[in-house]
Amino acid sequence: MITPTEIKKKAENKYVAYLQSIVEGISFQPIVIAGDKRPNSDTVKFDQELAELINHSKEKKGYGYSVEYQTVKTKQHGKQDIPTVIRFQTEVDYLKYINKEKETKKFREDIANIKKSFPELKDWIYKYPNKVIENEWTSLLKVCRYFKNKPDPHLYIRELPINVHTKFIENNKGIIKELLDIIIGDYVNADEKQFEVRFNLKFDEPIVRFRILDKTVSQSVFAGVTDLSIPISQFQLLSIPIQIVYIVENKINMLSFPFRNDSIVIWGHGFGIEVLKNVEWLNSKHIYYWGDIDAQGFEILSQVRTYFPSTQSFMMDKETFERFNENDKGTKSNVATELNLSKEELELYDYLKNNDLRLEQEKIPFDYVIKNIP
Repeated sequence: MITPTEIKKKAENKYVAYLQSIVEGISFQPIVIAGDKRPNSDTVKFDQELAELINHSKEKKGYGYSVEYQTVKTKQHGKQDIPTVIRFQTEVDYLKYINKEKETKKFREDIANIKKSFPELKDWIYKYPNKVIENEWTSLLKVCRYFKNKPDPHLYIRELPINVHTKFIENNKGIIKELLDIIIGDYVNADEKQFEVRFNLKFDEPIVRFRILDKTVSQSVFAGVTDLSIPISQFQLLSIPIQIVYIVENKINMLSFPFRNDSIVIWGHGFGIEVLKNVEWLNSKHIYYWGDIDAQGFEILSQVRTYFPSTQSFMMDKETFERFNENDKGTKSNVATELNLSKEELELYDYLKNNDLRLEQEKIPFDYVIKNIP
């Protein structure tokens, strides 16, 4: 026989569908739960289970489920009224039983306000009624209204003239993203995952650190400054009269890189090299990459070539490795995709990866570095 605990669980499982019916404007329909479990063969237990079922029903409590019976003849009990249907006849019965009266009232108020302000969110509300319940809509709607009126604010979140708590947007980026993707879809940078970039906001950008290797260029363009760190958006706008760009994995090698005409050197910061992918002016330069001679170094080189296909490597060859190799162990790589490497680079990469070997840039003598910079 079905138990009150099972009824409660089944009733709660129907709550989302009930909320969706509210969104659709459908009047409450009685909620029916099958109660036709096989009765207990033990007469005493059968009577106890039946009594418990009745004691938790509307018949005894004044609200909740009603029990419908069917008279059947059983071997153990003879003729018995067996519960076959559990029914919540009214909305009040159902909500009071699962203790959702206040929550449902608030849900109705919230969806009315949401649909009034943004009718385009109706399908989202229907799909995610629990998200309506879980969030604070007075503030959310203020945020949505602001972006609806100004979809490209180009301000920091802290600067947005919205009357909400300072941290509200920071703490609710997930739900705000879902809403704005619908409300201002034409202005969304859909390929961007970062909230600020996706919704045309300013943010604490990644910094590019680089050195001007040509002293004449340093004097004429940067007032003699050679070592610079600037936000990526400003780096993208630079116009430097040089022809060669060196990218090095290690910061100390960037700092100690020798001065050279028509050149700059950028600290690639390992896989942080991705920050450079949209720097269009780099495509017109001769780019050389120097990384550690290990699996990750060649994987980063391959990554650089996805942004700048003509990039050449230097001091990442078999001769350099064999000359200075100290049998240092590298970091295991699980990369299985095809890499953008030359035949010689790929052979060395496979050897390093299979044998878990590594030669760090810092272990290559400085005089050798100076002689082998292209």
